[in-house]
Amino acid sequence: MRKSGIVALAALAALSVLPPATAGAQPGDAAGGVVGTEALTAAATLPGSAGAERLLYRSTTAGDAPVTTSAAVYFPPGPAPEGGWPVIAWAHGTVGLGDDCAYSVAGPGAVERDWAYLGTWLAQGYAIVAADYAGLGGPGEHPYLNGVVEAHNVVDAVRAATSHYPSLSNRWAVVGQSQGGGAAVFTARYATEFGGPGLDYRGAVGTGVPAYIEDIIGLVGPGIPPISLSSHLSAYVLYILNGLRTTYPDLGIDALLTEQGRTWVDRAQTACIGPLGDELAAAKPAIGDLFARPLSSIPDIHGVLARYMGLPESGFDRPLFLGQGLRDTDVVTPETLRYAAVLQAGGQPVTVRTYPTDHNGTVNASLPDSLPFVRDLFS
Repeated sequence: MRKSGIVALAALAALSVLPPATAGAQPGDAAGGVVGTEALTAAATLPGSAGAERLLYRSTTAGDAPVTTSAAVYFPPGPAPEGGWPVIAWAHGTVGLGDDCAYSVAGPGAVERDWAYLGTWLAQGYAIVAADYAGLGGPGEHPYLNGVVEAHNVVDAVRAATSHYPSLSNRWAVVGQSQGGGAAVFTARYATEFGGPGLDYRGAVGTGVPAYIEDIIGLVGPGIPPISLSSHLSAYVLYILNGLRTTYPDLGIDALLTEQGRTWVDRAQTACIGPLGDELAAAKPAIGDLFARPLSSIPDIHGVLARYMGLPESGFDRPLFLGQGLRDTDVVTPETLRYAAVLQAGGQPVTVRTYPTDHNGTVNASLPDSLPFVRDLFS
């Protein structure tokens, strides 16, 4: 069981307060049910928040299995307005797969960027609910880029927080970057369905959204040219392979890999993005050398990948804002812009803005557009 000291104790404590599997249903068993609260680490506490706590709650993971997961909750200074603080659900970017990487344990992967971004929302009078995705900081493995799971985790975090804290309103929107940008898009598609009548979902903001990754990752295999990938892009491939074997254990992902490939995928299973990127930068493994057989040897692999990570192209019932940096090389920018065009052509309620900056720069560069966009959602 991959735990380090304090995280292991927290996870075990969370599990210990759950009723036995044979007991009758309890209020905390349902998705969005509150399991308990803990103090946040200093690393995960947003500067300027008037109060902050780690919330343990029930949600769903791969295969619709129930799971206990967690979220960081931040409160603005001052008294709550009538009806409570409106809520911004923060869907974070890639931090890694190990429990020590969890946002509510280690804090954001890009500290200066994310504290500036979240601090801006806090200063506008929004409470922030930052979900850890299933398998991060709690039981089980994290099904990386499994969009429906991420949507469940975000919605259930909001449901848990708004039921537990009287100062929070049930009015909410979701914002996210990178992996979290994709999670925000999935949440936008399913928020009304998953949240039910108890939540008042208003809309979404996604920046640096990875789109049509299923068209690219399905090409990996031993014959792929020895192209040079950044260490972070190589890490994303390893995380996706882990997410696939967590979501679809019967695919036999390990059987496709060389010994070197299995070593790297196993390493990624417990590694945070920073250390893993450093290791990959030093070792420079070629992606093709990780595979004994191509991923395409799995029957209907494109369909599998599309069901796993393919962004929804219809069914959005509230406004969606997409911000994309034109110098972004962490996602495939032309594919993200193609996705935006597909939504526009399909009559979806999407607003698209581009910025002359990179993946990280887009987060805060988008605020002059996304702040009034969200303000209008709550007006």
